[in-house]
Amino acid sequence: MLKVEDLQSGYGRSRVLFGISLAVERGEVVTMLGRNGMGKTTTIHTMMGIVQPTAGSVLFDGQPITGLPPYRICRLGIGLVPEGRHVTPNLTVEENLVATARGPGPWNLAEAYRMFPRLHERRRFMGGQLSGGEQQMLAISRALLTNPRLLILDEATEGLAPLIREEIWQCIWELKKKGQSILIIDKNIDALTQIADRHYIIEKGQVIWHGTSEQLQSHPELSQRHLSV
Repeated sequence: MLKVEDLQSGYGRSRVLFGISLAVERGEVVTMLGRNGMGKTTTIHTMMGIVQPTAGSVLFDGQPITGLPPYRICRLGIGLVPEGRHVTPNLTVEENLVATARGPGPWNLAEAYRMFPRLHERRRFMGGQLSGGEQQMLAISRALLTNPRLLILDEATEGLAPLIREEIWQCIWELKKKGQSILIIDKNIDALTQIADRHYIIEKGQVIWHGTSEQLQSHPELSQRHLSV
């Protein structure tokens, strides 16, 4: 579904990515792992057209999307839950959800509220009145209401309370069971190895390892060397 080959980009004269290659097949959950500052978010921003690549290619369902503007990439069927959530603070929860909703597809307001009942309870609250966990639920639901074929989550549970994190992981499990293709960044290795099919470890703008959850669990030195703080 998604194929990234030798992707390079940066900011001004500063290069960040030095040839990232990865793939997400239909129905897979795939992770990008690595310490802060290694290029994971830049990879996503380059794939999504937020940062312009200097080399390499991105294919989505066989169609080249390298360098397209973000709105066109989203319309092709990629939904992004960005780091920091970026909900609109002066719109209500429901207004945030319907503002970018697209069909046809299985996701609508009723399904979003079924997934996260707390959003239904707070549907008339402004986005800026929500807790961090509620904003993350809103950001995920907002992306799902675009009915994406590929969902990307950047720092899915960062900074959230344990109970909220568990609710987010349950959501991701449910999406996996529905066959949703997902690319996810997070630091909770235990949860990720339970839910993901494959992993890519990013270091200094390059993929230095990739493999299955079983392979990652059988080589604990990988986490100690490349993921531990």
